[in-house]
Amino acid sequence: MLKEKLLEDLKSAMKEKDEIKKNTVQMVRAAILQVEKDKGITLEDNQVLDIIAKESKKRKDSLADFEKSGREDLISGVKKEIEILAEYLPKQLSKEEITTIVKQIIEQTGATTMKEMGIIMKEAKAKMGASADGKTINEVVKELLG
Repeated sequence: MLKEKLLEDLKSAMKEKDEIKKNTVQMVRAAILQVEKDKGITLEDNQVLDIIAKESKKRKDSLADFEKSGREDLISGVKKEIEILAEYLPKQLSKEEITTIVKQIIEQTGATTMKEMGIIMKEAKAKMGASADGKTINEVVKELLG
């Protein structure tokens, strides 16, 4: 299970004194624990992947802000965190692969206007899960419907 892998990686990061990896893995484990306690459930691997994907998205969003403000001291740390989180995520789909899947969903649903974007986005996220980020899916849907 993914949670066990995170625990093993945390232990090895502590032994190797890799502070960034240790902190990144601890942050993911804390987010998982928070959801489990709040909802009173034990998360499955696919739910853990969703949490890791959210954490990765937060880092990518903050990276853009750091780059705009020229914060070189923070940029390298955030890039390393993104790399660490990417190790746990499934291979990310290319824009072409996402386009193909979205076209199939549009055909299945018969969507023709931007008003139906929500339906397509919901289907696409369910089908692709953590292997594609919502921003890219959104761009593809806008291109195809717009």
